[in-house]
Amino acid sequence: MIEQIAKYFADFFGKFPDAWLWITTHPAESFTAIMIIMLLEVLLSVDNAAVLATMVRDLPKEQQGRALKYGIIGAYFFRGVCLIFAALILNIWWLKPFGGLYLVYLTYDYFKSKTTPEEDDDTLNKTENWLYKSTIGLLGQFWATVALVELMDLAFSIDNVFAAVSINPNVILVVAGVFVGILAMRFVAQWFVKLLDKYPFLESIAFVVIGILGIKLALSLYTHYFQDSWLANMTDSEVNKENAEYFDIYVSIFTFALFCLPILSSILFNFPKKQISSH
Repeated sequence: MIEQIAKYFADFFGKFPDAWLWITTHPAESFTAIMIIMLLEVLLSVDNAAVLATMVRDLPKEQQGRALKYGIIGAYFFRGVCLIFAALILNIWWLKPFGGLYLVYLTYDYFKSKTTPEEDDDTLNKTENWLYKSTIGLLGQFWATVALVELMDLAFSIDNVFAAVSINPNVILVVAGVFVGILAMRFVAQWFVKLLDKYPFLESIAFVVIGILGIKLALSLYTHYFQDSWLANMTDSEVNKENAEYFDIYVSIFTFALFCLPILSSILFNFPKKQISSH
């Protein structure tokens, strides 16, 4: 077991020289990928923070801040753990389509909740959660809430790392993008909240991008079994590395444009409509 773990990490870190060489020869594509990963990380983190804030709302005021503080610590810890998990995604082929289908499900669930807003409160009702119900008697309300917050942190971290890997499989870009995203979550989240308030359509665009990235990951299930297909030739780096690199570049440019063009259109033509400040 120990030998297998050692071999895994040796293989993982052995990818760094090739990954760094790709970055130095593709600086524009690398910068775009990191920016998209960071943007998704922050957008998802803002949404995650809103969910966590809802979960601690029924605690006494003096305990709410403490519970969220533990939540932030958990977010940092699980992001670090999930970066190691990202390495697994890059090495175990079936985790990619599994993660892709999960991202597609997240997109479906988000837009389903938008069409049935009356169910929103049920999805955030922690008293219906199995973990909360099984721990409140043993731990009390505060620590049962903290346990649920940490569980949500783990789920959110998996979401974000799956999204990062689907943007670009370069291990250095994934690590750098998620790390920068963590810093951005800490220092830029408040600014992004204001941006989302002004351009509320960005949240929906973020989930559209997540859905696209999920489809991209899920396609690896087909290309794994049909490596002679044109799709494998265009998207699978094990079949045609050069074509797969171009495909990743095109996806990065497309997803980046999905964020930028609507904002530009909203500024110039007020379409999509931005939120009018009440101040």
